[in-house]
Amino acid sequence: MYTFGPIAAAIAAVSTVLTTLTAAATPIAGAAGAAVAVVCLTVLVRMAVLPLSVAQVRGEKARARLAPQLMALRKKHAKNPERMLAEQRRVYAEEGTSPLAGILPMFVQMPVFIVLNGVFTSATVAGAPNDLLLHTLSGIPLGARLGDVIAGGLTPQVLVYAALLAVIAAVAWASRRWLTLPALKAGAESGAPQLPGTRIMSYLPFGTVAIAAVVPLAAGLYLATTTAWTVAERLALRHPITG
Repeated sequence: MYTFGPIAAAIAAVSTVLTTLTAAATPIAGAAGAAVAVVCLTVLVRMAVLPLSVAQVRGEKARARLAPQLMALRKKHAKNPERMLAEQRRVYAEEGTSPLAGILPMFVQMPVFIVLNGVFTSATVAGAPNDLLLHTLSGIPLGARLGDVIAGGLTPQVLVYAALLAVIAAVAWASRRWLTLPALKAGAESGAPQLPGTRIMSYLPFGTVAIAAVVPLAAGLYLATTTAWTVAERLALRHPITG
């Protein structure tokens, strides 16, 4: 997959950006310069998608406000799904929002995550040796996975990786506690129908822990940074933005 032309070009571009950021961070962060570069890249990506995040929060507030009206349309046109969808689209259009507004930031970040994963799993980039694989964080190569670290026995590096997973798990808990559950409660109070298994689906943020355990350490750093940013951003935007 990573040899496909457009993806290979994106990997080369991201590699160049990371190399530049690493050179800038190394005088301050030392051996952890590349790890700091990954965090900085994540912050740059999140700042770039901030307008989408604002639209996401505004869309969530709009959908909560529209929930009773949408539920009435579902009841009114229960026997005519096409009419129901048309009426729902009309309501969303009049409100100036869309059901997709809530997932746009995630979709925009997915290609970045895939490309970053490719950078740290490729021995060569643009036909040259991938020097980013030589960089470490607390002695752990940024291209290493949890399985690689565990294979070396119970070393301090295992504890470092475990600490990263613990941070991601803590952020997932915060996301569920402060974002997901309040959203479910607000939906229930508005009278919006709850899909079966919604409560179980609220544990999805913990899936990032499983993902971080199988991707390179650099990609795990990206996950830790972007999920923490998401929680902080959503809490910060919740009140200033009106629907």
